[in-house]
Amino acid sequence: MEKRDIRERISQKIQETEKYLNFLVSIIPKDLDKYRSDLKTKAACERYTQKTIEAVIDVAFFAINLKKLPQPLEEDTVFTILTKGRIIPQELAEKLIDAKGMRNFIVHKYGEIDDEKVFYALSEEIERDIKEFLELIKRLLE
Repeated sequence: MEKRDIRERISQKIQETEKYLNFLVSIIPKDLDKYRSDLKTKAACERYTQKTIEAVIDVAFFAINLKKLPQPLEEDTVFTILTKGRIIPQELAEKLIDAKGMRNFIVHKYGEIDDEKVFYALSEEIERDIKEFLELIKRLLE
């Protein structure tokens, strides 16, 4: 894939990620009790968390290709590779790895989902961290 094509795919994936993230943020209830009691909203939040994080991972893969960084052997290393390539800071990589872990937990239902942890991540962390990531990737395209 040519650099121009990769740049286009990154731009498309950024737009997709922003669309998912904006929808997710718009449906997050104002407090934990509302999150716990509204099963439809909780399910929608979980689904859009999954979609948003998967789109972020796609952006990360394209950024790795654009910068010709070492190809990850598994999905879990994409953010570490971006850190080693000086694309994102280590602290952000750790936050995105945690978000990916939360996504895996939600998708695969490894036991009981801790609503309090998920709600906190949704209301306090995910928007900030993903926006920071997308801004850093947009700078790559300039």
